[in-house]
Amino acid sequence: MERISADVAIIGAGPAGMFAVFECGMLKMSCVLIDALDELGGQCVALYPEKPIYDIPAHPGIEGGALIAKLEEQIAPFNCAKLLGRQVTGLSGAAGDFTLTTSAGDEVKAKAVILAAGAGAFGPNRPPLDGLEAYEASGAVRYYVKKREDLRGKRVVIAGGGDSAVDWALALQSIAASIAVVHRRPKFRAAPESTAQLDALAAEGKVEMVIPYQLHALHGAGGALEAVEVADLDGATKHLPADVLLPFFGLAMELGPINDWGLGLEKSHVAVTPYNMQTSLPGVFAVGDICTYPGKLKLILQGFAEGAMAAHAIYGIVNPDTALHFEYSTTKGVPG
Repeated sequence: MERISADVAIIGAGPAGMFAVFECGMLKMSCVLIDALDELGGQCVALYPEKPIYDIPAHPGIEGGALIAKLEEQIAPFNCAKLLGRQVTGLSGAAGDFTLTTSAGDEVKAKAVILAAGAGAFGPNRPPLDGLEAYEASGAVRYYVKKREDLRGKRVVIAGGGDSAVDWALALQSIAASIAVVHRRPKFRAAPESTAQLDALAAEGKVEMVIPYQLHALHGAGGALEAVEVADLDGATKHLPADVLLPFFGLAMELGPINDWGLGLEKSHVAVTPYNMQTSLPGVFAVGDICTYPGKLKLILQGFAEGAMAAHAIYGIVNPDTALHFEYSTTKGVPG
């Protein structure tokens, strides 16, 4: 149990929340980061630490884990307090004087709050297959890849039609014994360039495209997978030899206690005013994947910009009698 006071409480320690620490720190506001996971990084470390991200400015490609390491280095000078492995369970008070409580019994006093909780308490959408639990327990069915080397020499079946399915097919094809991609329609919901690369690999015979099919059953014994059975739209089935199944059907999003805070919710997302990222509750702001507004893009780089806007808006709450004179980081530098 901790008793902490800070200018800003940031709920969610993914990239958007971490960069909000930097922006607040540059304005000399103290922060506390709170996250249900036991480590910094959110989905970047929990789901795709070795998956390359290509749209971070100045990084032609950077893996999720490496991005978080760089962000951790960037916020280090600000000595941000961290409460990890606990969920925020309560929020009371008003702008300038909030009290937050956590599942570990912590009490946090803050003048403003930033929600950067991403998908909330997230978990994978699991395929409805008999005997799934035994294969999950053995690692034969997994919903994310922490280390590509774990799949070296394996026969891998990937199911799904989004960016995760396509990107992991590209990332694993050089180390897996075989890759089969199962999707129920020819068109993928992924970046066009990535889809073109996948098509090229399929044309070279390096990836098997199993279309239009969907998962039907798993075959094996004792948690060891031997084959994935798939069915086409007419019900005809076939077996794909497999050691590992990677189903990428998105994440189930659960906001938990945030649902009870009286915020303006739109389809499990928090509506904000775009120019300052404030929610319907004064003093509470939202950035990153959890927030929504007209024109919103779910990109990490947009979450970074939102953190900067929220920090500047919060400055007036933390320092009500002090005007903010904007300075570039090249002018004032970074503490330490």
